Amino acid sequence: MAEDLLEKGAIIQRDKESYAVAPHIPGGIITDFNLLRRLADVAEKYGVKAMKLTSAQRIALVGLKPEDLDPVWQELGMVPGAAIGLCVRSIKICPGTDFCRMGMQDAVGVGLHLDEKYHGMPLPFKFKIGVSGCPNNCSESCIKDLGLVGAAKGWRVLAGGFGSGLKPRLADLIATDLTDAEALDLAARMLDWYKEKNQKKRLGRIIDDIGLDTFKAELGLAAA
Repeated sequence: MAEDLLEKGAIIQRDKESYAVAPHIPGGIITDFNLLRRLADVAEKYGVKAMKLTSAQRIALVGLKPEDLDPVWQELGMVPGAAIGLCVRSIKICPGTDFCRMGMQDAVGVGLHLDEKYHGMPLPFKFKIGVSGCPNNCSESCIKDLGLVGAAKGWRVLAGGFGSGLKPRLADLIATDLTDAEALDLAARMLDWYKEKNQKKRLGRIIDDIGLDTFKAELGLAAA
């Protein structure tokens, strides 16, 4: 059991006996409302203690017995969200130009593309991505390892942010006025670079070690 908990997306709870699971819901967007009914039916059937809306735009089922993990996943017909482990976690996405009158760039389209390509990809350390369609920054892109923020002329790309730990770090601005394709290309280069560095620390810590100008130069970007 213990060896496959990560594969099952099972997170041990405070009582050390029960688990939470968080099915992957890309961008937190649900258009098939039967999914909500299925989540509620499974939660009720297996006696979960709560359903929790998470900061990563998932719906967690909290308080599952270990023997119920397999049947829960089978009945949900979903895959676990990358909530734990050394990998790309779920990409946080704002409503963007699909739904929000403030949206300046297509956060949903770009964010779902990133999610489809990178969600759960193994890395040396955890890696978080946020895509915000305007400077209101609703996806908290400024505290993500990779953050995209929409502006009138294109995407602003941020790198190295995180909100966890005793010394949180705001991300550094590394590029401005990028098209969707340019932003996605830079994201790919950054993830390849991070994987090749193979250091067990957050991206921001590596940037602090080598300097922002060196980091940008190694990604093929002009120094400030």
